[in-house]
Amino acid sequence: MSLTPSNPLPPLGPKDKFSPELRIILASFLSILVIAGYLKYFGPKPPERPVQPNPAAVSGPSTPGMPNAANNQSPSTAAPSTPSTASASTAAASTVTGESQERSIIVENALYRVEFSNRGAVVKSWQLKQFRDDSKPPKTLDLVHNPAAVYNNTWPFALVMDDPELQKLANTGLYKVSGDSSNFAAPADITFTWSDGHLEITKKFHFDHSYVLTVETTTLYNGSRVKAGLAWRGGFGDSTVTNPAPITTVNVFYDESGKLTTIGYKKLDSPEKWGNVWQGGKSFVGIEDRYFAVVFLPPADALTTPLETRYWRTFYPVSVNGKDEPEAVPEVAAATSTQPERLRVFVGPKDYDLLKKMQPPLHSLVNFGWLEIIADPLFHGLKWIHSYVPNWGWSIVILTLLINMVLFPMRISSYKSTMKMQRVAPEIKQIQDRYKKYKLNDPRKADMNKEVMAVYQREGINPVGSCIPQLLQLPIWFGLYRALQGTIELRHASWFGWITDLSAKDPYYVLPLLMGVSMYAASRMTPMTTTDPQQAQMMKLMPIGMAGMFMIIPYPSGLAVYILTSSLVGVLQQWYLNRAHPQPAPAKPVRAAKK
Repeated sequence: MSLTPSNPLPPLGPKDKFSPELRIILASFLSILVIAGYLKYFGPKPPERPVQPNPAAVSGPSTPGMPNAANNQSPSTAAPSTPSTASASTAAASTVTGESQERSIIVENALYRVEFSNRGAVVKSWQLKQFRDDSKPPKTLDLVHNPAAVYNNTWPFALVMDDPELQKLANTGLYKVSGDSSNFAAPADITFTWSDGHLEITKKFHFDHSYVLTVETTTLYNGSRVKAGLAWRGGFGDSTVTNPAPITTVNVFYDESGKLTTIGYKKLDSPEKWGNVWQGGKSFVGIEDRYFAVVFLPPADALTTPLETRYWRTFYPVSVNGKDEPEAVPEVAAATSTQPERLRVFVGPKDYDLLKKMQPPLHSLVNFGWLEIIADPLFHGLKWIHSYVPNWGWSIVILTLLINMVLFPMRISSYKSTMKMQRVAPEIKQIQDRYKKYKLNDPRKADMNKEVMAVYQREGINPVGSCIPQLLQLPIWFGLYRALQGTIELRHASWFGWITDLSAKDPYYVLPLLMGVSMYAASRMTPMTTTDPQQAQMMKLMPIGMAGMFMIIPYPSGLAVYILTSSLVGVLQQWYLNRAHPQPAPAKPVRAAKK
């Protein structure tokens, strides 16, 4: 595009030897020279970024349809950025610190055995001595999911940083360990330090006789603070459970303003979601399965310190029908805005009373679901009985007896109501037969209901009175199911013989069969309130259906103990009622008056 005007004016003097185009070119060239000279001799010096090492990515076995392990090393894929505002040329470099060989450090007390590696100062094993896993034969429970951690090369107590390169350096360096010993008995203090001359990291751990430890991390780059969250990575929980699949019970969680939020593995995003973003304002954060939890908490002397968190999922391959398929690995990290970053960490069982004593209280992690109003008192009633009867199975039996004693007056009332309904059953059937030719939406069906209710009112019968004990049993069943399934006390609790875990199903289906037989016997002894043969047949088939459900669905055997005991008590109570209140002769039907 020409810069010369389309209609130039005539020259007003001698012709200039420089054309307008040449003048513009010369002016631009001189301007560039002036700017370059100013920047070179007078302008501010930009900070020089040191050359950072870029070690080769760790690669894992390739699995079709699944991200490679090398791509899961960091929960942040943001472009590396210099974390320090200080210039590398002016900041004092730290002393290179570390060890030359990888080694293990063991910490033990009566509750756990923890194995650290000085490579990354991470945890390779966290065994809870008082609990066994579900393997055959059972072994001491290890909360670290070793196959996933090995595949992704990510471990508990790794650091999560905004810069992936710095994060990898922090989690692969060979840390120097305080002291010469490799075995520590709690209470103990252990310090891990590492530096490459620019990145400098210190991790201090204090262990006592409880499930809680304190961790203090300091992360500096050229003397300036770098945010580094403490993470639980590589999987969590009892990976030997077969039913349900372990991953279905693993959640990450956080508490904000007293409200607990849990997030299952299906709702977790990939690490790329977070970038350099931390979600703040949390009271505590962590990861859990059905019976165990890791909780990151503020320090005891600063309980109001808000925590920041990230949570995501990676993958590792599991064999399903001879093929490798990706399984999710939920992970979580916690950080603070202080330096050093101080945290308490609870790693242990979700014991209701133990968690309630924590500051802040953590008993909300024992989730009884929407029937908590029933499950909670049932569980604490069961615990109270267990304080006198040291067997959980017999404690359930005693709890069942007490509940049935409380409900027995209602059972007597229900029986009397049933007797009255049986006495008028022929009359009710006669009314129903007169209207059976009409459809359900026919207005004349309302006349039938009025006649039936008139009979009930005449005899003083409550139509639902005979169902009240059964209706009251249903929420007790559901509440006890939640209490048995979600409390650590019932995990692997035995009764006698083959019942070695009241929170799991009966492996030989003996309890469901006995339960079905006892329920059928109780139903045969109980007077029927219906005259419809189909409804009567359905009532007889219900015990068979209940027994079948307990065989197909892995309901806790403790719930089968409750229903079996309740049915046996029902048989005895019904035998007493049948003898004390024999069935009266049926009333003669009253003929309807002709209109």
